[in-house]
Amino acid sequence: MSVYKIVELIGTSTTSWEDATKNAIEAAAKTLRHLRVAEVSELDVVLTDDGKVELYRAKVRLSLKHEGS
Repeated sequence: MSVYKIVELIGTSTTSWEDATKNAIEAAAKTLRHLRVAEVSELDVVLTDDGKVELYRAKVRLSLKHEGS
């Protein structure tokens, strides 16, 4: 039997939600071990004053195997 921990991050990108998701996962992989599953729970955008998309944001839930499990 295994135990998993959930970490939630927000990735950003100026080009797409896919890149925002990828950025969050790649940043997490630099400091977290045993990543298992990524789930995108929310997508949104930051707009400029004139209504153009400035930044894509993806809220990502990552599960990782708990040390000692």
